[in-house]
Amino acid sequence: MDKIRTWLERRRDLNRHPPAPHYWQIFAVVAANLVVLSFLIFDNPVGAIRHRDFFTRSLGEIITDFGSSGWILIASAMLFVSGLASSRLARGLKERFRALYAAQIGAYFFLAVAFSGLTANILKRIIGRARPGQFDDWGAFGFSAFSGSKFESFPSGHATTVGTIFMVLILILPRYRLAFVLLGLWMGFSRVMVGAHYPSDVIAGLSYGAWCALLLANVFARYRLVFMPDPKGWPVPRFRLFPAD
Repeated sequence: MDKIRTWLERRRDLNRHPPAPHYWQIFAVVAANLVVLSFLIFDNPVGAIRHRDFFTRSLGEIITDFGSSGWILIASAMLFVSGLASSRLARGLKERFRALYAAQIGAYFFLAVAFSGLTANILKRIIGRARPGQFDDWGAFGFSAFSGSKFESFPSGHATTVGTIFMVLILILPRYRLAFVLLGLWMGFSRVMVGAHYPSDVIAGLSYGAWCALLLANVFARYRLVFMPDPKGWPVPRFRLFPAD
């Protein structure tokens, strides 16, 4: 551990750069306002819908499992381990760099999803918002902290994972950010389609997951891991996975 700490401190000291811009603060303020607006305008009408049409619910069920964190945690851990192993077997400097870069991406993915998911689950238990299935008894504004899974609606854990995954992808592959944003919205709002969450739960989850991924990217950029800061301090990929990115 001492060797790793020394190595990280050396990378940090050799790569001083201006502090990251405060875009994440603006992002947080905008997201908070969207959550409040959704809470006041959309959640009650959505909660009052007793039965969603078959097509909407079926479509939501097809895509909603993407937000389960288990598969991405396993995949990112495998990427990290395989990257480290490949770096030891690499014969050339370029191959070794690529392998280590893949390992760094795996570590970043794992930490971003694990951190956002763990903290979101703690928050939803503390907040204790009733799910749409409890609408008849509690309405859209019912809260009961530490009362079980039926009162863990805000924020959506699935949407948090989706927000994290797609923000990671946006930062690593910025050329495809529009496609990632659209996919993230569909994946996140599938939780509304299946009646598991209110719109504000999803907006909060997507925003929180993306926010966590961005903050962690700034930390990684400080040590030149996966990212490096651009002239304004924004994290950008150190290496282009595809020439056109």
